[in-house]
Amino acid sequence: MSAPKAHNPGFLALVNDAKSRIREIDIEQYKRMVSTAETHLLIDVREDSEWAAGHAAGSLHLGKGIIERDIESKVPDKETTLVLYCGGGFRSALAGDALRQMGYKSIISLDGGWRSYQGSGLPVEK
Repeated sequence: MSAPKAHNPGFLALVNDAKSRIREIDIEQYKRMVSTAETHLLIDVREDSEWAAGHAAGSLHLGKGIIERDIESKVPDKETTLVLYCGGGFRSALAGDALRQMGYKSIISLDGGWRSYQGSGLPVEK
């Protein structure tokens, strides 16, 4: 697992603002969603190279750079619960806030992202 990145203050302010409008869960809460078979779609918003190196089994890849463009084609039902993850929970919060603005009703950002997922015991694909 890689260490969290140091982020610039402007970026952190943007992320914290987005986080004020979306729901976040940690990996333990996500594992409970999975264990209770709570209906949701897991979306990886990382870059293509990050996805290729490994990703959550069964997740859909819609990188942060294209998610707004492609989400309505891939997930037309705006009531679908979407759990977004990135490397640590920053990009997923930003993407989640954009989807909220597009009318998606149930957006969740996975705090800790891929770093937390890898150590969770949940299945991984390459």
